[in-house]
Order: sequence, then structure tokens, then C-alpha cells
Amino acid sequence: MKIVMLNGQNHKGSTYHIGRMIADKIPGNNEIREFFFPRNLNHFCMGCYQCIEDEKACPYYEEKKVILDVIKDADVLIVTTPNYCSHVSAPLKVFIDLTFDYWMSHRPRKCMFSKRAVIVSTSAGSSPKSAMKDVEDALLYLGVPSITKYGIAVQAMNWDGVRISKKEKIDKDTSRIAAKLSRREKPHVGIKTRFIFNMMRMMQKSGWGSSPVEKEYWEQNGWLGRERPWK
Repeated sequence: MKIVMLNGQNHKGSTYHIGRMIADKIPGNNEIREFFFPRNLNHFCMGCYQCIEDEKACPYYEEKKVILDVIKDADVLIVTTPNYCSHVSAPLKVFIDLTFDYWMSHRPRKCMFSKRAVIVSTSAGSSPKSAMKDVEDALLYLGVPSITKYGIAVQAMNWDGVRISKKEKIDKDTSRIAAKLSRREKPHVGIKTRFIFNMMRMMQKSGWGSSPVEKEYWEQNGWLGRERPWK
């Protein structure tokens, strides 16, 4: 199994440790690749819209491609983000912004509809729920059909400061999540993903997309007809 960790921070704090625990606990001789933001992609989306006409026209295309090529072949995505001011970390939000052209509203990638993902977020006190929701929305619109969320208030500034009792709970929780991610069968594409896809399909079919290039992309994949990316 190929596992990719997308970390919304450069340092290896509580959030990273929990994400890595999940990755290490998934049974099998797995390949684990890690990317850290902003270390591996340190650019803001300029809103130039060049990617809508041609993804290679993005000024950061070559840097993105290194990451996206690895994601393409992944079975499991583990996305980690600290809770920064009740939302996703800024570096991870930048990565989300720079991949918006892969959303179902533009040119979705077929490979995303067969992946499992887990979102990990920690906070010192308040709930990390909003931070995870930011990532969940992005994964949903990318087409990922199976998304597990794990958020916890660690009540500490770093991993070393987390109480033993809290770490014991995390250990049990991560074992449960890893067992869920170890399933080899193709994940089921649910009604919400199908509904969004069909809404975007009708939009493209009616010529309401951002560019004729998008409609051509959908036509080439057969999605304006009977073909679907999860089949």
C-alpha cells in the first residue's frame, strides 16, 4: 500500500506524531512518503487563473507536480494540520488553493475517486473541528470518497508535554483508524460525491464552466455521457 502524508507544518509536533502513528500502524510492507508545507511548496496562489486554461501554465507547476505525481499513485492520504486560530494552517491552505483546478467544479482527476483519506488535527484547548472541516471540504471536492477525521485537544504545547493518559487514548484511537484504512477493497463513492459530480457535470454540459477547455476535458473522459470516474 502506498501512503502519502501531507503535513500542514514543517515541525514534527503532536499533529504530525499522531498522523505518523496511523501511517506506521497500517498493516503490510507499506511505502510512506511525506511532504511538509511550506517546506515543499512555499508559494501563494496569485489568482492568475492560468491553470484553468493549462495546468502547466501555473508558475509553480513543476513544484506541484512532484507532489501530485506521488498523490496520484497513493492508496491512502493522511493530511495533518494544527488548529491555527480555529482553522487549517496557512501553509496547508496554500496547497489547497494551488490545487483548486483539480476540483470537481473544474478538471477532477479520476484517481482521486478511489482513495481513502484521514484528516488529523490537534489543538491545545479548543476543538480542532473547524480546521478539519476546511480539509474535508477540499478532499470532498477533489473526489475522495472515504474521509476519516481525527481531532483531539492535547492540552500541551508539544508532543513531549502530552499526558501519558492522553497518549494512551491516542494509541488506541490510531490503532482503530489504521485498521479501517487497511481495507483493500475499493471505497464506496457515496451519494454526496455523486450529487456534486452530477451538478458539475450538468454545469459543464450546459457550457457554464470556467473555460471551454474544461468541457473538452470532461468530454474526453466520457463524463458528459455515461462514464464516471469511480467506475
